[in-house]
Amino acid sequence: MKIALIGYGKMGQTIEKIAKARGHEIVCIIDANNRSDFESAAFASADVAIEFTSPTAAIDNYRHAWKAGVAVVSGTTGWNEQLPQIQEEIKANNFTLFWTSNFSLGVNIFFELNRHLASIMNQFGDYNVSITETHHIHKLDAPSGTAITLAETILQQIDRKDKWILGETGSANELPIKAIRKGEVPGTHTVCYDSEVDTITLTHEAKSRQGLALGAVIAAEFTVGKKGFLNMHDLLKF
Repeated sequence: MKIALIGYGKMGQTIEKIAKARGHEIVCIIDANNRSDFESAAFASADVAIEFTSPTAAIDNYRHAWKAGVAVVSGTTGWNEQLPQIQEEIKANNFTLFWTSNFSLGVNIFFELNRHLASIMNQFGDYNVSITETHHIHKLDAPSGTAITLAETILQQIDRKDKWILGETGSANELPIKAIRKGEVPGTHTVCYDSEVDTITLTHEAKSRQGLALGAVIAAEFTVGKKGFLNMHDLLKF
C-alpha cells in the first residue's frame, strides 16, 4: 500500500515507522513547509493519506487530498462541530474519509464499556457523572476529541443529562469535563459516577503513541478501495 503522510510531528513519525514495518511504502510527506506537494505526482500516487495535524488545518488538508483523488484517514480533533457539513460533502462527491477521535483499540473498547455503563446508570439518579481527561502540554484542543466522544455517548444514554460543559457545572442537566494539560502524558480519560455512598470509575490510560499509530495504519489498510465516511465502528464491528 502506498501511503502519504500529512503532518510529520511525533505521531506522523511513529506512523511512518509502523507502516514501513508492515510492508507499506511512504510515497509523500507533507508538513507545514511543503504544502505545494499536495499537487505533486507523488502525492497523487498514494492509495491513502494519513492525516494528523491541527484543528485549523485538517479540513483544508482533506479537501486538498480529495482534489488529488486520495482517500483520507484522520485522527485530528477539535473541528467536530463541522462534521455534519463534511459528511454531506463526502456524500455529495463520493469522497472517502475515515475519521475517529481515537484510533486506539483499547480506547474503542473503552468507548463500548462507557456506552454500556451509561445505559445502566440511567436508572440510578443518585449518581452524578463527570469526565476528566489529561494530555501533554502540546495538545491544542480541549476537551479532547476522545472526551467529547465519551460525553456524547453518555448524553445519548442518560436522560437527566442533556449537554456537556468544559469546567465546573452549575446545573444538574450538565455533564462536566475537566481538561488537564501537563508534561508529556499521552492521554488518560476517566468517567466517574459519584454518589453519597460510593464512587464508580472507568479509566483508560495510554502508555505511548504506539497504539494510536498502529490503529491509524490498520484503518488505512481497511479504507483502501472504500468510499464514504468511515469510522472505528465500521472497522471493529462491535
